[in-house]
Amino acid sequence: MKVLLTTDTFSPSINGVVISVTNLYKELTKRGHEVRILTLSNTGYSYKEGDVYYLRSFNARIYPGARGTLSYKNRFINEIIEWSPDIVHSHTEFCTLIHAKYIRKRLRIPHVHTYHTMYEDYLCYIFKGKLMSRRRAMNLIKKLIGSVDEIITPTQKARGSLIAYGVDKPISIIPTGIDLSRFAIGQQHIKKVNELKEKIGIKEDDKILIFLGRIGKEKNIDEIIINVNELYKELNIKMLIVGGGPYMDNLKKLVGELSLEKNIIFTGMVSPDEVPLYYSLANIFVTASTSETQGLTYIEALASGLPVVCRYDEAVEGLIVNGFNGYMYRNKDEFKKSIKSLLNQNDDAQELRIKAKNSVERFSLNVFASDIERLYLRHVR
Repeated sequence: MKVLLTTDTFSPSINGVVISVTNLYKELTKRGHEVRILTLSNTGYSYKEGDVYYLRSFNARIYPGARGTLSYKNRFINEIIEWSPDIVHSHTEFCTLIHAKYIRKRLRIPHVHTYHTMYEDYLCYIFKGKLMSRRRAMNLIKKLIGSVDEIITPTQKARGSLIAYGVDKPISIIPTGIDLSRFAIGQQHIKKVNELKEKIGIKEDDKILIFLGRIGKEKNIDEIIINVNELYKELNIKMLIVGGGPYMDNLKKLVGELSLEKNIIFTGMVSPDEVPLYYSLANIFVTASTSETQGLTYIEALASGLPVVCRYDEAVEGLIVNGFNGYMYRNKDEFKKSIKSLLNQNDDAQELRIKAKNSVERFSLNVFASDIERLYLRHVR
């Protein structure tokens, strides 16, 4: 089968969509399918690199990192049409979705779409929150993806959101898979973790909480910092905030106001290869976000053997099971109780790590690719 994947964001950018598209490309290729990717370049020119077509683009200034393109009669589009894919699978709702619709129309092939982003949680970034209301966002998304043959969402939460928008296309729930093998621990891994501990200044008896991801207002990291402020005097804990984003200065200001500079450590952006090392530094993954469509970092943390303490969110129902691989909390007291409970389970720490790892086997790349492949075959005649 020939499969065209389209996305407005791709390597060298790092985010959940990029990870999903990259993993899908690799797994489908392993299964013998011919796969190509159409995306936007971070430069002013178009180019092809292996199976990836990069179309020239510009800074759209709609929200941080957004790219736009006027390249709709590009020679690469004609090359893709000549290649004649059997199905097109779009992963973002804007520029390359238009290309996907055009290619679908020209070739009369099926078009499926994965809805990765809950845009109602990100309206503050779109034109700085001044032009796009929730109702307008709902109508826009409905219009953009209303013509595809089938929609994929990673969770029931995202599916329910689209139904509330009035989208009446078939919607299948297929959780995004991750490469679980990346988080296996070997001797070389342990050596690098110990070197990282020394570099950051983590002592053997420190209890480490970690947040890893995009540093945005919607992630609600302020709440975690305020909760940690009430815990650090009772417990010997430190918190790592790993990642970068537009809300970083706000968080650093809050940490300064609370005099938590010795307890809250900002690492900044780290390379994908280092991500498993940072998970291995910690005892618990913490997050107060309710803007997730699936929570890939939750799965990565569990795959690393970390229990997760997160604010209750429909997107992670069934993923986080209270007392088994972590806790979902609804208020400050429940957060503090969850952290204390997990850190006091010294005798059961190894058992907890095993439970955490075992709880994410269903998110393997093999399961993910098999589910996507079956969906494709329903549409390709």
